[in-house]
Amino acid sequence: MALARPARIGVVALVIGGICVGGVALATSGQDRVSTAQTDAAAPATDTTTATAEPRETPAATAEPVAVDTAVQAQLNYALTYWSDYNTDEYGVVTGTDCVNFTSQSLIERGWAMDDAWWASGTGSDFDFSSPWVSSTAFMNYLADSGRATALTDDQRDQVKLGDVVQFDWDNSGDRDHTAIVSKIEGSGDNIVIYYAGHTDDTDYRSVDYAITEKHPGGTAYYWSIP
Repeated sequence: MALARPARIGVVALVIGGICVGGVALATSGQDRVSTAQTDAAAPATDTTTATAEPRETPAATAEPVAVDTAVQAQLNYALTYWSDYNTDEYGVVTGTDCVNFTSQSLIERGWAMDDAWWASGTGSDFDFSSPWVSSTAFMNYLADSGRATALTDDQRDQVKLGDVVQFDWDNSGDRDHTAIVSKIEGSGDNIVIYYAGHTDDTDYRSVDYAITEKHPGGTAYYWSIP
C-alpha cells in the first residue's frame, strides 16, 4: 500500500474574517470613471459656507481575524499552487478527468493518510491508483463509507468550510461528475457564495452558482464537510 506523502507549503492563501481566502474570485472587468468639470460663466458668484462634519466615533474594539487551521491552510496552499501548474514530480495526471486526483492530492497535504481503498503511487505514465482516488462517484461512496466527511446539500451552505470538498451532478443522474476543493466563501445567511479550486477545466476561484446556472444549467452541487 502506498504511504502518505509529506506536507508541502505552497503559495500562502490569505484568509480575512474567516470567510475569505486568496485573491480575487473571478476576473472582473473594470469600469472607466470619467469626471467632467462644468463651468457656467454667466452664473453669478455665490458665497458658500463649508459645513463642518462632526468627527466619527472610534470603535471601542476591532474584531480579531479568525485563524484558519494550519492543516486546512496547507491544503489550500497546495490547491492554489498547483491548480494550473500540475505537480507531475510527485503524481501522475488523469487526462481529461483529473479533478478527483487533484482533490485527493490536496487532502494528503491536509494530513490525510492513504488506505487500502483510497491510494495512489508513482508518477507520469507509471501512475497507479484506486478508483476512489480518481472517480467522483467512487470518491463519493468512499467518503460516505469511511466516515471521513459528512455529506451536505447545497441548502446547507452555512455549514460549508474552507477546504471542504464540493461535488457536482451536472445531469442529476445520481452520479457525481466533478469534484473540487472549497477555496473561498463570501457572504452569510441566504447570500452565501462558495468558490472552488480544481483540475479539469482548471480554476482557482470559480463560483458554485456560476457552475450550476451558467456553465452547467440545472446541475446540482453537494458538499463533504471535513472535521
